[in-house]
Amino acid sequence: MKALRFDGNNLTLADVPLPQSAEEALVRVTTSGICNTDLEIVRGYAGFEGTIGHEFVGVVEQADDRPDLVGKRVIGEINAGCGTCEKCAAGDPRHCPTRTVLGIVGRDGCHAEYLSLPSRNLLVLPNNVSDEQAVFAEPLAAAYGITEQVDITPETKVAVIGDGKLGLLCAMSLALRSQNVTIIGKHPSKILIAENAGVKPLLLADVEAKMFGAFDVVVEASGSESGFATALDLVRPRGKIVLKSTFHGTPAWAASRVVVDEITIVGSRCGRFAPALELLTSGSIDVTPLISDEFSLIDGVAAMDRAAENGVLKVLLRP
Repeated sequence: MKALRFDGNNLTLADVPLPQSAEEALVRVTTSGICNTDLEIVRGYAGFEGTIGHEFVGVVEQADDRPDLVGKRVIGEINAGCGTCEKCAAGDPRHCPTRTVLGIVGRDGCHAEYLSLPSRNLLVLPNNVSDEQAVFAEPLAAAYGITEQVDITPETKVAVIGDGKLGLLCAMSLALRSQNVTIIGKHPSKILIAENAGVKPLLLADVEAKMFGAFDVVVEASGSESGFATALDLVRPRGKIVLKSTFHGTPAWAASRVVVDEITIVGSRCGRFAPALELLTSGSIDVTPLISDEFSLIDGVAAMDRAAENGVLKVLLRP
């Protein structure tokens, strides 16, 4: 099969064997989405080598332990746990100490014609959710997963820094919980997407000193050190800063301000897929305005270049 592979230095489209595992389901990929994490991996983040990609929709071709899944259109939780540790036994492998992560840690990803995952990771898609919508399940789960860690009420004043794919999904999903969500970005056309979903838009250049300390929760989704500095300015004393970005490098941060203002820093990575799928099924979130382009898998390297361009949101791949 064809697969988009990173060898530690170069990204290429390669011919590789189909995944073969009697213990996992074989899924034929129909659509995959390029994520900023994919871009960071090819810049050296996490030291991953292999097939990249973790956002996908596919059709189950084989599942020895779940034959009822064969022929079903599915998405899949990206964290594959051991199945026996305390975390896995509780039904949450996201922090299993020996987990693999699709296209990120120890497991080939989805920018390929086929992938394998444990059948317990797969969720069957309803007919009213298209492939184009369903491919957003993973980043939408990550965005809405903030609500697992931070209490968001209708009165909570929330600022989301960053108008990329993740920032937009964070703002749009949190606006379902709070009536006071502001997105801060550099691109009027991008923040307009969130504004259409009931989010207050604000250009970074228009942030004023009177806004400092005005927000209960600030989500940093820009992927830049300056974004964290802005978050420190905007959050109130004893407020919370949620860090959503993963990027290569070691950022510097003003620890003294965190201590003096007694700010809580929350790291937030993966969310659960089921709540995200409910949002897509109900039509509560419209993700289609975030799609910028689409490529065939055979043009995967060019698609990655396209995804890295300024102003581009989601780029899809079709095997």
